[in-house]
Amino acid sequence: MRNNVTEFILLGLTQDPEMHKIVFAIFLCLYIATILGNLLIVLTIQTSPSLASPMYFFLTHLSIADSCFSTTTVPKLIVDSMSEKSTISFDECITQLFTMHFFSCMEILVLILLAFDRYVAICKPLHYPAIMNQRVCRILILLGWGGAFLHSIIQTILILTVPFCGPNVIDHYFCDLQPLMRLGCMDIYVINLLIVFNSGAICTVSFILLMISYSIILYSLRNYSAEGKRKALSTCSSHIIVVIIFFGPCIFMYARPPTTFPLDKLVSVFYTIITPLLNPLIYTLRNAEVKNAMKKLWKPFATIIDE
Repeated sequence: MRNNVTEFILLGLTQDPEMHKIVFAIFLCLYIATILGNLLIVLTIQTSPSLASPMYFFLTHLSIADSCFSTTTVPKLIVDSMSEKSTISFDECITQLFTMHFFSCMEILVLILLAFDRYVAICKPLHYPAIMNQRVCRILILLGWGGAFLHSIIQTILILTVPFCGPNVIDHYFCDLQPLMRLGCMDIYVINLLIVFNSGAICTVSFILLMISYSIILYSLRNYSAEGKRKALSTCSSHIIVVIIFFGPCIFMYARPPTTFPLDKLVSVFYTIITPLLNPLIYTLRNAEVKNAMKKLWKPFATIIDE
């Protein structure tokens, strides 16, 4: 069956014209804060010798993935909120779908690498320098980017097998799997099973593995000193918070049959916009090393301003 659709109409977050200005203002501020917050983390880690450990190497890539992930959807939402009619071409829609899943999968894989790093550091401290050396970290992060690309290209190929020949109105603010599949001119049962196996299984299995790994880590802390427990708990608790707030919405959206709910847009806002903003806040406000490095980074600028 031919694909006769050349563009899609995005209904956005709301159809109320009065709300469009509010949406524009709120999400513009959130997007700027997300980009600045994640760039600040990258700059701090790259310029601070004290943050040269593998954990901060992985955090750099998490911040990069967060910034790019947010950029795939939010700028379009901001622009569309001030437009009378929001459209996106078929090619742009597929590109947005690809990049969104690429960077979101990369975030999942980085969270797994962070958990692995903490497991080795806490459960096998004597072997940590040998296991998590610079070469291994670089190989792991390259495998992460490669795995994210493979996941995203599979998703894109699956969507491209679906013909679009009639309705082109997407009740969403970006091109995502479930809203797009609802517009397909074919039986999508098998396609949806493959997508659930790809996205839904990745989210669910990764979440379970992460929870198991952090449970093992927390159990291992029983033999640590009070100061060691406090420091390890502070780091691990921030990681667990990020895992829960990211994977909860992802599992809700992708590990289910091809149905849509009124709550979908709100859940999507949470994991595409709020989570990339919360990550830098969680990792800075709960991490003394990062906060101290930021103070040192800004100290020369503060001295110049005082003078």
